Amino acid sequence: MNKQNQTVNLSLNKDYKNWLKALKQKVLSTQLKAAVQVNSTLLAFYWELGEDIVRRQAQANWGDGFLKQLSKDLMAEFPEIKGFSERNLKYIRQWFLYYSGQQAIGQQAVAQLMQVPWGHNLQIISKCKSVPEALYYVRSTIEHGWSRSVLTHQIESGLWQREGQAISNFNTTLPAIQSDLAQQTLKDPYVFDFLSLTQNYNEREFEQGLTEHITQFLLELGAGFAYVGKQFHIQVGQRDFYIDLLFYHIRLHCYVVIELKTVDFEPEHAGKLNFYIRAVDELLRKEGDTPTIGILLCKNKDKLVAEYSLSDMQKPIGVSEYQLTQSLPENLQSQLPSVEEIEQELRGGR
Repeated sequence: MNKQNQTVNLSLNKDYKNWLKALKQKVLSTQLKAAVQVNSTLLAFYWELGEDIVRRQAQANWGDGFLKQLSKDLMAEFPEIKGFSERNLKYIRQWFLYYSGQQAIGQQAVAQLMQVPWGHNLQIISKCKSVPEALYYVRSTIEHGWSRSVLTHQIESGLWQREGQAISNFNTTLPAIQSDLAQQTLKDPYVFDFLSLTQNYNEREFEQGLTEHITQFLLELGAGFAYVGKQFHIQVGQRDFYIDLLFYHIRLHCYVVIELKTVDFEPEHAGKLNFYIRAVDELLRKEGDTPTIGILLCKNKDKLVAEYSLSDMQKPIGVSEYQLTQSLPENLQSQLPSVEEIEQELRGGR
């Protein structure tokens, strides 16, 4: 029997007609509005519909034309609702199956899915390789208010794999609560794929490139970073010193000193950063500020050397590598966030 015959027979199937009648009533009772982009009621309905489709496809012998016929019937009844195309019904089914397999999620996680726009949800399940990774991006989207292009960039740059991976001494130099939050703030490696530098670039060119693309730089650093300045002047005794980059983190309530190195990590780099952190604590830190932290960005590092170097440092320091290029699809490059989208993301993260 071909698909066309199956569809014709399905329209006369008593079980299908009864289910379709109940489904139409459910649509009416929930008062779905296709114009609302983020609608927890709509997404809750999608979840139940996906579950229903999966169950009935497993139990009922309705043939290959089931979704096509269902789309036709629902669109005829509710022409103002755009979510009942055959393609979207397949997405709804796929969305439910993604989260209800071997790593089935609980009700709390399901509720979080309802807080994320439908387009974001589809982007997440199409690009994430596991449910834990997908849920990370769901929670991050809720927390930071990411646009879809920002979400895409974060997934493609492997944020889930990089966050909290930097080597640091935070657990011995910061109170437990701040230590955990500070560690999650760091990434390793940082990806600066928005920079175009010459092959033999120096630290000043590196710094200049980051500050010229400050919105992309802030996005890569993460929500909460506020830019204070570059080559920030401090005076200790009779000598002048200049900090590469100085930020303030509005969640950690502390200054963040960033030192840039275009070479491999060396132990003396940590010593210099330790000095700068102490100077900022003495000269800039005010009542209510928590201890200043430092981030050393270097081209490469030996993990054991970095751990040894930080073990006896009195100030909190994290060491991360950076990458100037990332294997991103060309079509994604055109979707990188605009200034307005980044500003929206930053506002959502505060």
